[in-house]
Amino acid sequence: MASCLFAALCGVAFVVAGAQVAQAQSGLASIYGYEGARTASGERASAKALTAAHRSFPFGSRVRVTNKRNGKSVVVRINDRGPFIKGRVIDVTPAAAHALGFSGLAPVELARVSE
Repeated sequence: MASCLFAALCGVAFVVAGAQVAQAQSGLASIYGYEGARTASGERASAKALTAAHRSFPFGSRVRVTNKRNGKSVVVRINDRGPFIKGRVIDVTPAAAHALGFSGLAPVELARVSE
């Protein structure tokens, strides 16, 4: 019961599909980019890549990010850690933000894509 209350308060839902459990989150997405610097996973950052930073999803995870304002979505690969600002759930590259149709901040929903 306590974990259900925690999940509800944090905007986290668990969707069960057969034997697979996918984690979904809602919150704000922001844009970040620093061309050529090393990400937390060790690879070089590219503003043109469809990659993102998330606090806890494993590196290499594929996540569908959906912009709640316009319904556009894109699948990004997690290769960095962050964001570290309250209320934000993901930092996306400029390329991903462009695909999602936003600049600055956007309300989004995240869903891990099974691999």
